Parts: sequence; C-alpha cells; structure tokens
Amino acid sequence: MRKIAIIGIGQVPVDEHWHLSLRELAGEAVFHTLQDAGRDSADAIFVGNMLSGMLSRQEHLGSLVADWTGLKHAEAFKVEAACGSGAAALRVALMAVASGEVDSALAVGVEKMTERTGPEVTAALATAADADYEVAYGLSFVAINALVMQRYMHHYGWEHAAFAPFSINAHVNAVHNPYARLRESITEKEYQRARMVADPINLLDASPIGDGAAAVFIVPADSLKHNGKARPLITIEGSAAATDTLAVHDRRDPLWLSAAHRSASLAYQQAGLTPREIDFFELHDAFSIMSALSLEACGFAERGQAPRLAQDGEIFIHGKLPISTRGGLKARGHPVGATGLYQIVEVVQQLRGECGPTQVRDARIGMAQNIGGSGATIITHILKRN
Repeated sequence: MRKIAIIGIGQVPVDEHWHLSLRELAGEAVFHTLQDAGRDSADAIFVGNMLSGMLSRQEHLGSLVADWTGLKHAEAFKVEAACGSGAAALRVALMAVASGEVDSALAVGVEKMTERTGPEVTAALATAADADYEVAYGLSFVAINALVMQRYMHHYGWEHAAFAPFSINAHVNAVHNPYARLRESITEKEYQRARMVADPINLLDASPIGDGAAAVFIVPADSLKHNGKARPLITIEGSAAATDTLAVHDRRDPLWLSAAHRSASLAYQQAGLTPREIDFFELHDAFSIMSALSLEACGFAERGQAPRLAQDGEIFIHGKLPISTRGGLKARGHPVGATGLYQIVEVVQQLRGECGPTQVRDARIGMAQNIGGSGATIITHILKRN
C-alpha cells in the first residue's frame, strides 16, 4: 500500500447559508481545495454526507458534486456513516489511492441542515440510532447522551460543573477561527446557568448544527518528492475504523467506547506511535460527555479521569494534549456529514503552522477521531508533518 499525502485543503464557514445550495457548498470547498493543491482535476471524488436525502431531497451526491465542479468524468460516490461520514469518505479515498486504483482523490464532506425545522432535523438525525429499540421509544441523540452522562457522573462521582472546561476550551479556540459558527468565549458561570436540554446536558454541553463543507486532496506521497513546494509535507500515518453495537443499551459497558479504543489502537500501530506522542487531538465533542469518553478510550486518561485532565488545563492550547484547537464541534459547529473533514482540515492547518493564536507549539503529529451515532462507527486518522 502506498503512503498517502494531503496536498490540498478547503472549507467554508459553518453557518446558516441561506443563499447556498448543497451543491454550491460542496463546490466552494472543492474549488478552495483544488486551488490549495495546485491541481485542476482528480481521478475520484468521495462525498461524505448523512442527511441530503431527508433534508435537501437530493441523493446521488457523487455525480452532483462532480458535475457542478467540472469534474464530471471522475469516479464519484456518496459515503454514509452517520456523523462519521466525513472521515469515512477520507478513509475510502485513502484506500483507493493507497491501493493504486487511482492516483488522486478528493474527499468532500457536505451537509445542509438549517433550512428545515428543529423537529425535522432531530428526526433525521435519529435515523443514525436504532430505529426499533431507541427511536421507537422517543430517544433523541441528546437524550441518549444525557443518559450516558448521568451514568458517568453517578459511577465516577463527578458533578456537572466538572465538564465546563471542555466547552470553555472549545469556545476560546473558536474565537480565532474564521470558519467557526460560535466565535465567542464563555465563562464557567454561563456554562452552569445555561438552559437545560436533557438533564444533565445543557445548551453549552451540546454542539450546534449548521450548513458547511470541507474537503481534502490526496495523492501518493512518493509522487511529491520533487514537487518543489516550500510548505511541509503532510502524510497520513494511520487510518482505521471500527464499529460497536448500534444501540448503547446493547453494550457490555455503556461508559466505554470500544470502537474508539479499537480504531485508535489500530491507527497507533500503523503509525508506530503511542498516545504520548500525539501532539493534539481533534476529537468528536458533539456533547461534552463524548469528549471525556473519547479521551479515555484513546489512552489519554484513565477511566473516569478525563474531567480531571480538563480541570487541570491539559486540554487547552498550551496543555499536555490540546483538543478542539479550532473550536471543535462544540463551537466550530457540527454539519454532521462534513464534520470529519473539518477535523482533518484543522489538523493539516496545525501541522502547517497556520493557526495563529491557537497554534499548537511544535506540532508534528495530530490525531482526528470522527464518531457516527453514539459510538457505533468510529474512524481515527493520524497525520504527520514531515
């Protein structure tokens, strides 16, 4: 298998894009990516998306994006893995290029969510849960995560306020990200006083939806030995995916993300690294409880101790393991099918040294983890600055 390099990135701000359609959002991200890569074509396009059929009444996104961007002869497909669709698109693209089937590929994540009503969006998102044994009983994703958070707090003895640093950190970092939706800092008092959504999850524990698109361009790394570019070469050192039960109640332990542990372990093995060598981590902080569970499953904290890591300031930009360095899902926003590729774009930005006030010092190795459902699909990528 050939080693893969990311040579181009592109994104649009996460927002309510009333004036842009699904194809226009994807197209803007693709055009920025091609320009950044210095290319005008790609052999294949893989589009990560979850909700286009339900919310935009549009499927067949591979052809849609290829046609709109003038790449209509490229091989092109939609890839769906719930909220993990963005990273799934990158993984499929990586396998296509690494195997030698194609020599270049675009991985694009796109989602348009804000033109439908709240109940419509909630119902659409719930299709990533178990329709027979979760959704049929009225459970939304915030409700499922609230139950997990209640169990975590009870089992490990944490108060709700212990989770405040996860949200505070994300918002502090988003202030400096022009692509983030919520570019304002928050205080611990504001966190504790926020409106309750599903006890114990309040409004500042949860990420906002949005419209958005992000993309990356990948090629074999050995094709770039003499490319003459001054900026660093960014390679994908590890890429792995794993699954768990669709429904949380079917798991042996609802407080353990086994798919996160397995995919991270495989990615570490591929990269020849340990958790201690990861300089920063773009985790899937759709809810603050998921930040804690991800840190523990990936080997960055002992079980039940992730809130301590946050309270000690180790997750902030100058801490031992910065997370959500551009705002994360919590403050950058969570356009579900695009989120995984926003994470990859942000890792590349950090490794290139392009993050200004939120630049991780001497960043050389970054990890991104994208979660579909309540941990049923988890995809981990490790990138390196060469």
